[in-house]
This record gives sequence, structure tokens and C-alpha cells, in this order.
Amino acid sequence: MAAALAPGVSRKLKKVLETRTDNPDLLASLGALSTFYVQNTPQARRNLKSSIEQRALAINRHFLDASLPAHKALDRVEGEVHALNDSWKKIEEALNSCSASTGDIISTTERLQQELEVITQRQEIVSCFLRDYQLSNEEINALREEEIDDKFFKALLHVQEIHSNCKVLLRTHHQRAGLELMDMMSVYQEGAYERLCRWVQAECKKLGDTDNPEVSELLKMAVCCLKERPVLFKYCAEEVANMRHHALFRRFISALTRGGPGGFPRPIEVHAHDPLRYVGEMLGWLHQALASERELIVVLLDPDAMTDSGPTFRRQSGRDGDSSKGEPDVTSVLDRIFEGACRPFKVRVEQVLQSQPSLIVSFKLSNTLEFYCYTISELLGEDTALCNTIWSLRDAAQQTFFNILKSRGEKLLRYPPLVAVDLSPPPAVCEQAAEAQKSKGSLARRGRTSSDPSGNSRDSISVDAILSKNLSTSILSAESSSKVYLINCLSAIQEPLMGQEVATSYVNNLRSMIEAHICVLVDKEVDCILRKCGLSNKMPYIKEYGSKADARPLADIIETSPQMLMECLKAFYGIVTGTEGSLPEFEQLQVPRLRSDACNGLARALAESYELIYSAVMDPNNSYPDPRSLVKHSPEQIRTILEA
Repeated sequence: MAAALAPGVSRKLKKVLETRTDNPDLLASLGALSTFYVQNTPQARRNLKSSIEQRALAINRHFLDASLPAHKALDRVEGEVHALNDSWKKIEEALNSCSASTGDIISTTERLQQELEVITQRQEIVSCFLRDYQLSNEEINALREEEIDDKFFKALLHVQEIHSNCKVLLRTHHQRAGLELMDMMSVYQEGAYERLCRWVQAECKKLGDTDNPEVSELLKMAVCCLKERPVLFKYCAEEVANMRHHALFRRFISALTRGGPGGFPRPIEVHAHDPLRYVGEMLGWLHQALASERELIVVLLDPDAMTDSGPTFRRQSGRDGDSSKGEPDVTSVLDRIFEGACRPFKVRVEQVLQSQPSLIVSFKLSNTLEFYCYTISELLGEDTALCNTIWSLRDAAQQTFFNILKSRGEKLLRYPPLVAVDLSPPPAVCEQAAEAQKSKGSLARRGRTSSDPSGNSRDSISVDAILSKNLSTSILSAESSSKVYLINCLSAIQEPLMGQEVATSYVNNLRSMIEAHICVLVDKEVDCILRKCGLSNKMPYIKEYGSKADARPLADIIETSPQMLMECLKAFYGIVTGTEGSLPEFEQLQVPRLRSDACNGLARALAESYELIYSAVMDPNNSYPDPRSLVKHSPEQIRTILEA
């Protein structure tokens, strides 16, 4: 059957059989076919193709009907596009015709824009120039007409900056402009400084009206600014010095005569009867016033007293050389202020010295004046009127001290005191030793000594002068008496000065003198005892017996024969043991320690002398037949007896 089919039919059949029934396109086609192919008849199958074509035709016709409005709209759009194209061509033609006429305008605009930029730059340059080289109207008014305030100092600082900037112009090709601007700024500057100087002088006059004025920050700034003009600054400093000079003089006189407000503190002259307190309170007042005045002047005239908040003024170097040359310093101003107090202070101290104070009072006045002179010179300076006045008064007080001491010494030398029966020091020596002690005590409390050009302490010289009179008196009195009296006098001088550092050297000298006199006293007593025993004329033979090789034996010499030596040693034993008299105990020495030292020295000297005799007797070369019968005691026994 398959063979009988035509080749074309067989291919179609094969294609149909190979078609997949689950293909989505096939399913969709069958679904669409089922909508209009409802009967499966032969007629319907024969007309299927025509039915499909009719169906496609109907769909196309329906599509054409539906797309007709869109086609009409597209036609309208096309018409409008053609109209726009025509308008654009007309505009293009109009622009082409205008481009030729607007080209000049554009080039002109660009040129003007460039000129505007150049003018703007020049305007900025001019503004900077005016700021750096010109003053504004407000600044000119502040310098010339308005009150002195912060605006004035800011304007003056601007003038100074402009003046400095003009120096830059002088190094360029604008020298003429720089010179003209400098001249203009100099006029403003000099006028401002003169006006500022008058204002400062007026303000400084107000400082003299009160005792403790307050310096405003504006005045500090003004004075610091005037440092640029040394001459004007000097005028202001002199004004301050004069005002404070008169104010201090009035305050000092008021403190002397009227006292403080309401009478407290009391007037200083109330204590005129007490020289030390009177002079001390005047010096204390001056020292306190100096501290407050120095603080005021330093705050006012010292440029470092400026606050950091205000403008800072630079010194213009190269104008007048060193601008600080000729400026008054704090010391010169303070010296001028305290000149007024020198005369009333000097007159009153001289009155005290003329009232013939005691020796100790005059000495303490000298020390007080010297102490305050050192103290004040640290604040005021050495070569000043007040310090020179105090130094001269110190010299006068010291001269008064020496005059009193001289007159007293001359009196003692003319009329030396009589030696007491108990050989005690005279009252004059005790009194002057007490005065020396008071003088040393005042030095220790004061804690300061001064030196003369040779390096010696002036205070030690003064006290030594007192003690020198003691020694002179003691020596004159001791010439007709014993060494005991002189030792008692020296001890009376030494005792009050023991333990005081400032008198160490003098105490050492006194100790050496006392020891020397005790040695002389002991030697004298030893010689007296040996002479009493008969041994004094025999000691030279005994001391020299071993110095010569060919010397005769002591037993062959008459002075040292056994018989004579036995009697002398018997008397010596009697004195040592106390059976034939007692050894001197130096009861008239008033210091127990010295009395003990003298007794011990006497015992040692006697023991040493006996030891020499014992050695000589026991020496076989001296040919004593029975040495033990002569020296019955050994040196150790004699030393023990003497120490007991």
C-alpha cells in the first residue's frame, strides 16, 4: 500500500507522523482552529484551506480598521515635522544673517571682560596699598582729636607699621613715593607722641595726689609707647619723680608729727626719748616706703610691665642710634623721690647723736644705720642720696661711739682704779666687759657684720676698742701688783664673751694671754718654793751635770754635797707633805678652773724638778755614797703626793 502511494503523499504522511503533538505551537494552532472549525465533515475538510484564508483575511481587515486612526495621527505628525523643518530653515537663515552682525558684539564683550579683570586686580592692589601705606579717616581722628584710648594706640601702631613699610619702597624705583609717605607719617607720629606726652604728664600729676596710686593699664601702655621717644619719656619720668618726691616728703613729715589716720600708728616723734626706737622707726618707715615706691615705679616705667593684651610697639633702630640711651632708670627716679626725706631724717638723727647717748646706744645706732644702709642699697642702689645720708650718719654714730670710748679710756688712764685687797677686777673692767657683751649680743641678733678695706670686721674693731681699754686699765693696775690680779681682770673680760662666734678670735687671744700669765705665776711660785728649800741655787748644777763629759761629780761640789743636799731635800719633803708649811693654792684666783690649772701646773713643775734631783742623785757618776739616804721618795711617790 505504501508502495502504491505517490512519493509526494508519502513524504507528507511521513512528515505528519513525525510531528510532535506536544509542541506548544501545534497546540496553540489547534486551539485557534477549534474556534471556527466546529464540524469535521468532508466538505469542511475540503474547505479548510479557504476557511483559514478567509479567517486570515478577516483578521487583516480588522487590523487595518484598527490601525487607521494611528495612520491618520502619523500623517498629522509628519505634517507638523515638515512644518518644523520649514521653521528651522527659516531660523537658520535668520541666524546666519545675524551671526555677521553679532560677531563684533562678542569680541567687544570678551575685551571688556578682560579689562574688568585687570581693573579688579588693580583695585585690590590699591586697597592693599591704602591699607599698608595710608591712614583711614577714623585713625586720623583718633590720633588728633579723640580721647586717648585703645583706638589711639592702634592708630599709632599703624603709623609705625606704615613708616616701616615705606623703607621697602625706598629700595625700589618708588623712592619719591616712599619719601613723601614717610614725611606724612612722621608728621602724624610726632603730633601723636607730643599729644601722648601731654596726656601722660597730666595723668602722672594725679599720681602725686594719693599715697598708694593705682596705675591704669592705659597709662602703662602710654609710658611704654613713649619709650620710642627718650626725650619725651624723660620728661614724663621727671614729672613722676617730682610728684612722688613732694608726696613722700609730706607723708614722711606727717608720719613724724601727726601719725596715721585717727592717730594710729602714733607719730614717730613720740618716741624721740628712746634713740634706738626713734631712729629704728624712721628707718623702718623709709624702708617700707621704698618698697612701695619701687613697686610703683617699676610697674610704671618698666616696659616689661606691659600687658600682653595691648599693642606691641617696636623700637625703630637707626633713627636716633640707641633709643634707650638717655632714658632715666628706676634707680635715678627713686633717688629723686627720696631726696626730700634725707634732710629731715638727717637732722633728727644728728639731734639724737648730739644728745650724748650712752656707749652701747651709740654702738647700736651705728649697727642699725649700717644694717638699713645695706638693706636699702639692695633696693635703691649704693650711690644714691638716701644711702649716702645713712652712711654719713653711720659714720657719725661710730665717731660718737669712739669719742665716748676715748674720753672714758683717757679718764681711766689718768685715774687707774685701785687694786682690791682680794685682787678682784675693778668695777670699770666689769662694766666695760658687760658693754662688750651687749655689743656682741646686738651683732649676733642682727646677724650681719661689715668689713673695712683691710678685711677686718668693723664691728670687731669697735668691740676690740672697748676691750683694749680694759687691758690697758688692767695692765696699769697690775704693774704694782701680782699676776693674779691681771689674770682675774682678763678672766672677767673673757667670761662674758665665751660661746659668741663673733668674739672667737678675741677670746682665743685672751685665753693665750691668761695661759701665759699662769705659766709665769707658776714659775714664780716654783722658784719661791725651791728658794725656800735651798734648792734654787743647786738646780743649775743638777741640770748641767750630764751635759759635760769631764764634769766633776756632784758629790764633790760644795753646793751639791750630800750633807747640804740632805737638808734641802728634808725641807722640800716637809713642804710637799705639809709638815713644814703648805703649797700655795692660789685662792685669790676667782675662776675655779684657772685656780685648778695653776695648782696642777705648780704640782707638775715641782714633780719635774724633783725628778731631775732624783736622777742626779741616783746616777753613779755623781759619787754619792748612799743615794737612798738622800732621796727617800721616788718621783712617782712625790707626784702622787702632789696630785692628792
